[in-house]
Amino acid sequence: MTPPRARELDRWGDLDRECPFPLYDEVRASGPVHDVTLADGHRAFLVLGYAAAREALNHPDLSKDMHAALARGGDVVAEGLPGPDFARHMLSVDPPDHTRLRRLAAQAFSRTRLQRLEPRIGEIAASLLDDLAAQGDEPVDLVAGYARPLPFAVLGELLGIDRADQGRLSGWFATMLAPTGGAAPSAEAVAASDRVVGYLTGLVDRRWAEPTEDLVGDLVRACQDGLLTRQELLSTLFQLVVAGHDTTTSLIGNGVAALLAHPDQRDALAADPSRVPRAVEEFLRWDPPVHHATFRYAARDATIAGTVVPAGVQVLVSLAAAGRDPGRNPDPAAFDIDRPGPAHLAFGHGIHHCLGARLARMEAEIAFRALLARFPRLGLAVPREELRWGHGDGLVLRGLSELPVLLRGAQPQETLP
Repeated sequence: MTPPRARELDRWGDLDRECPFPLYDEVRASGPVHDVTLADGHRAFLVLGYAAAREALNHPDLSKDMHAALARGGDVVAEGLPGPDFARHMLSVDPPDHTRLRRLAAQAFSRTRLQRLEPRIGEIAASLLDDLAAQGDEPVDLVAGYARPLPFAVLGELLGIDRADQGRLSGWFATMLAPTGGAAPSAEAVAASDRVVGYLTGLVDRRWAEPTEDLVGDLVRACQDGLLTRQELLSTLFQLVVAGHDTTTSLIGNGVAALLAHPDQRDALAADPSRVPRAVEEFLRWDPPVHHATFRYAARDATIAGTVVPAGVQVLVSLAAAGRDPGRNPDPAAFDIDRPGPAHLAFGHGIHHCLGARLARMEAEIAFRALLARFPRLGLAVPREELRWGHGDGLVLRGLSELPVLLRGAQPQETLP
């Protein structure tokens, strides 16, 4: 179906979730910045060009402080579930609070700590693939069986979440983050949010009473020392769980879907695993897990690519559209695992550049090497048009709710590089 012309758009958010890229291309072609109305009725300035998006992501006049925006009566989108009380993390504040909170969380993502974690990620991937192989020749859901449990298990290692709790906690987050199309959250989503809040609160209480050496224990000690408030602690944990598993789940799922739509490149990658790091960058450019950056608004009149955004108005940066800007990437609609890169903004830019980018890349590289070494002729179990990108919260996140595949040509497990 031909997408509506940019000037006829009633709501930015009435997107074809299965394939939003033609609309991104059409709107960007008429300019890098547009005054739009979001699906929930709020006004926003939409940024789609690569250079303009890079400028906006590090713009000194754009704020991420949602509480300040709401306090001044700004007409902005309020924080989703579990609500503004969980919006005092590094992605929802400005310096100096941002600097302080980011520094406290950064210890979990140090190069040394991640190097120690790398073998464990390989073990988790191998175990999950064993479980999939045990299902024989029947179709398996690669999201439920691999793309979701892998990053959540890794997150559990970082945060000290009991393995017995990981499955139900992951399910609650999936329900809470289910897209609503701009409508109010469902009763199921609200109930799941309440369970997430209860679990994280209980986790903090246990670490408060019995200190541990995991990241939660580190943050609890910082809270006890007065370096952050309890609200900031709980908000930070919530944000780390969402950012630490949901985006990587979609990176793996979306990347596998891209390879299966281009079997020649699947075969090339299986034959030469040294190409995996560059392929991951192409996954991040071609169909990133985060299609639009998180909340920003103009703290004062701000100029982006020559367009003035009035003070108090929200700014929506389309990372997915930026990655397909022909001014940055020649033939941007083509999927090419050997494209020189990175040529995307999937992890943001500037002071809010994703703190877990190194971990996400590591997990994805291990996940794809392990998957293609074990199942080099992996294929879709359903027609591609039946795939549904029904996972993700509103405009921000986009991922497959399930990915039915056939594990063709299963090979004996090998020791991975």
